Amino acid sequence: MLKLRLLNAVAPAYFFMATAVTFILHFGFFMPTIFPSPGTSLQGSTVLHTVVFLFLMFNALGNYIMTIIYPAESAETVIPVCSPHCSDKVDAHYLLNGRHFCKLCKKVILKRDHHCFFTGNCIGNKNMRYFIMFCIYTSCTCLYSLVLGVAFLTVEYSISFENPLTFLTLLPFSTGYFFMGTISGLQLFLVLMLYVWLGIGLVCAGFCCQQVLLVARGQTWCQMQRGQLAENHNPWRANLKDVFGTRWILGLILPVQTAEVCSEDADAHKQD
Repeated sequence: MLKLRLLNAVAPAYFFMATAVTFILHFGFFMPTIFPSPGTSLQGSTVLHTVVFLFLMFNALGNYIMTIIYPAESAETVIPVCSPHCSDKVDAHYLLNGRHFCKLCKKVILKRDHHCFFTGNCIGNKNMRYFIMFCIYTSCTCLYSLVLGVAFLTVEYSISFENPLTFLTLLPFSTGYFFMGTISGLQLFLVLMLYVWLGIGLVCAGFCCQQVLLVARGQTWCQMQRGQLAENHNPWRANLKDVFGTRWILGLILPVQTAEVCSEDADAHKQD
């Protein structure tokens, strides 16, 4: 449990550090190098890339904040007494009416899906939409930064990526060249960030697809872990509407509330 609590504190710090580094690299290195002179032919491209990056970053951070602002905790106030030596393999205990008690959050969570260490709270029915959109825009931001990073290395250091094996061998070769004193620490750091962006982008994209599939089926990751997949007779459109709301199109472009937050969870009582 100590390791989990430590991860719960380190993961958000890692997220904000990676966000700050991405922001600095974009405006401090990528844009001035890829578009060096603000001429008429390049000014439109510079503005377009800046707007796209800020749009992706704004939605990623906005949905991240909304995931925290709208916690998934239930109106249930009775907190069970859990033994620290329980046999549970996950960090939550199942209660009645589709609720779980998270030992990390120390709260009762409605329709708990999982505990996200990057947000430091549990993901449930109330904040699932913001979490999914956070994953989508984080993936897009990372993959977009990856493309700009490749363009920067091509322009600044004349590295050709025409060969598909270039990207696979870039990190080990760059590490060797750095210790030989051939390249600078900045170039090695930029190469490392390419792999970081690629990894985060692919993981968030895969995780997002999994969450959307679970939402459409009316299930949660917590149920899958326990083998307690309850039958859901609602159509997939109704399940998606329950999470994304009626104004789901607006939620695709802005981190705003699109679904009503019920004071008491009638859906959970239907499972009893």
